[in-house]
Amino acid sequence: MSDSLPIPPLLLVGCGRMGGAMLAGWREIGLAASVVVDPARPAAPPGVDLVPAAEAVPAGFRPAAVVLAVKPQNAAEALPDYARFAGSAVFLSIMAGRTIEGMRRLLGAEAAVVRAMPNTPAAIRQGVTVACGGPGVTAAQRALCERLLGAIGAVAWVEQEGLLDAVTAVSGSGPAYVFLLAELMEKAAIEQGLPPDLARLLARRTVAGSGALLAASGEGSAALRRAVTSPNGTTERALAVLMAENAWPALVSRAIAAATVRSRELAG
Repeated sequence: MSDSLPIPPLLLVGCGRMGGAMLAGWREIGLAASVVVDPARPAAPPGVDLVPAAEAVPAGFRPAAVVLAVKPQNAAEALPDYARFAGSAVFLSIMAGRTIEGMRRLLGAEAAVVRAMPNTPAAIRQGVTVACGGPGVTAAQRALCERLLGAIGAVAWVEQEGLLDAVTAVSGSGPAYVFLLAELMEKAAIEQGLPPDLARLLARRTVAGSGALLAASGEGSAALRRAVTSPNGTTERALAVLMAENAWPALVSRAIAAATVRSRELAG
């Protein structure tokens, strides 16, 4: 499938923050006439037909993919309304915790389902998504899903669906960890006497700039850390606190383990 061709017609179910980010990314590439189902969205961009419910989807509409972006807790009620597309469209789900098997029980045995976990930097096309294909997903359907997810950032695939729990803990929840770091750096800067506006500027730009450097560098994160750490300097003194026993290394490991367990619990 050539990236120069428009994305084929899609049915997007749910157009909240992540669904909206994906829709914007697809339209930037070029999207054929598509349909969005979302009763809460006030308007749709050009070329997209906005309808309030599944029964309002035009009878003759044949999407290449049905993208499921509703809240996971609404899946049991919402998904059966789209079972009529099983066997013709691939279902691409970004619902956290909803397993492929569970979705196929709601959509029917013919349903080809790809489960994916994107993260919030998708809003600026800098996200990372990990996907897993279920039974019956064809090579062409997988390629289409890769293209849809690639519109919002990098894409990787796993063969074992259970790995998506750890993916959720690392990258799905990960932006919150980074935002917490910026929040704590800003607070600590104010405690050291810096004006609040300057504290915020330094914290935000340092986190954002360091992330950009990490993305652009061919070096590992540990090597970049060591390059900033002069012997007997300020950075070394700070890292001695952060890397002490029961400090960052242990806490980050415990945090990601806890999030992984919670993801498994939500999958039920």
